[in-house]
Amino acid sequence: MDTADRALVDGVLAGRLRPLAKAITLIESQREDHQARARRLLEALLPHTGGAMRIGISGVPGVGKSTFIEAFGLYLIEQGLRVAVLAVDPSSSLTGGSILGDKTRMELLSRDPAAFIRPSPAAGSLGGVAEKTREVMLTCEAAGFDAIVVETVGVGQSETAVAGMTDIFCLLQLPNAGDDLQAIKKGVVELADLIAINKADINPTAALAARAQMKTALHMLRPASPNWTVPVLTLSALEKDGVAAFWETVLRYRETMTASGEFAARRRRQAAAWMWELIDAGLRRRFRRHPRVKADLPGFAAAVEEGRTTPSAAALALLAHLQE
Repeated sequence: MDTADRALVDGVLAGRLRPLAKAITLIESQREDHQARARRLLEALLPHTGGAMRIGISGVPGVGKSTFIEAFGLYLIEQGLRVAVLAVDPSSSLTGGSILGDKTRMELLSRDPAAFIRPSPAAGSLGGVAEKTREVMLTCEAAGFDAIVVETVGVGQSETAVAGMTDIFCLLQLPNAGDDLQAIKKGVVELADLIAINKADINPTAALAARAQMKTALHMLRPASPNWTVPVLTLSALEKDGVAAFWETVLRYRETMTASGEFAARRRRQAAAWMWELIDAGLRRRFRRHPRVKADLPGFAAAVEEGRTTPSAAALALLAHLQE
């Protein structure tokens, strides 16, 4: 490792935000030389990771995720903790651009020196979660952050992806989320370790009704853990009401799952799954870069589209090039 990279590692471990931002930019870069440097950086930081509570936050657009995360982050800072927010923005399928407006939506939190907000474009990654989110999370842990919040896009498969990289997956719901049947149909409910009905200040009666509906729906689903019953809270991020209870529930979850051994087991499973995802992504890139594949792919793609051959036959023919 050269002097510049060593200085970058030292800066991250010292908890300085500028080196942290530079390290994340390096990790997110697509350049091969930057990727090689990023791998060395992560290897050096790895012994200093694992100490943060990794919290996934999801919910449909309009549920108040950014408002809640800001209120939650400011509360944690009041408790003497440092908070990192990794907010993944949807990328346009037409232009590839992203809004990256989370710092605007979390203005107070972004100005606090104990907070770090990193908006990242999804850029076509599976489930709307930035491809490098896991590496960024480890880097923030090495920088000494106590809580890392990963905010999903709130659409598509992003919930599944975030649930697979965080310690606790929290779902925000609106008071008018729908009846029991609609709640059960939403597969995301099965992923949730904690559910919170936000905007309870607007209509407290509706919020309590939604809470009762959700609790009934949860009773009809198989629990993910025999040691944890998914709680349903009501809160108002705008009024800062219920935020303390939310954090207390997160801590109780960590204590319960740690005592049962499930907390460590979940992280081990996530690490193994992460390895296989990287293998799959790497094989796909190598496949597309293979000279024979690059030469034959356009022809096979056209033949499949025109119905002159089947997708399976084309795939087998292209995959055979890897054995040459």
